[in-house]
Amino acid sequence: MTFPLPHTDLSGTEIDLNDIFNIRKHSCFLFRVRGNAMDGIGIMEGDTVVTDRSIPPQNGHVVLAVIDGKIIIRRLKKHPFCLLAENPRFSPIRPVEGQEVRIWGVVTACLKKLV
Repeated sequence: MTFPLPHTDLSGTEIDLNDIFNIRKHSCFLFRVRGNAMDGIGIMEGDTVVTDRSIPPQNGHVVLAVIDGKIIIRRLKKHPFCLLAENPRFSPIRPVEGQEVRIWGVVTACLKKLV
């Protein structure tokens, strides 16, 4: 996705949002945020996050995960495994035996609509 710059002295120059947000066509997707579990780091309800499936999830990464079919965004803690919210009103998620947990990707950017 590219947009022309409004400068008259730089006519023909464009901003490429794929480059700015390092969006890889074959491994990234956008996801609209629901809920306020991550508002402590500025990821708010209604924001859109860029999620990259090609990045191996590491301790401390913000990830998009699916637990028993429910999609969530949390900070990954690997040892012991849990998913942490950035809002003190939410408890850590520590999956129990039999729960299906999948990490879909690492959140690499948060896009905000201001108007």
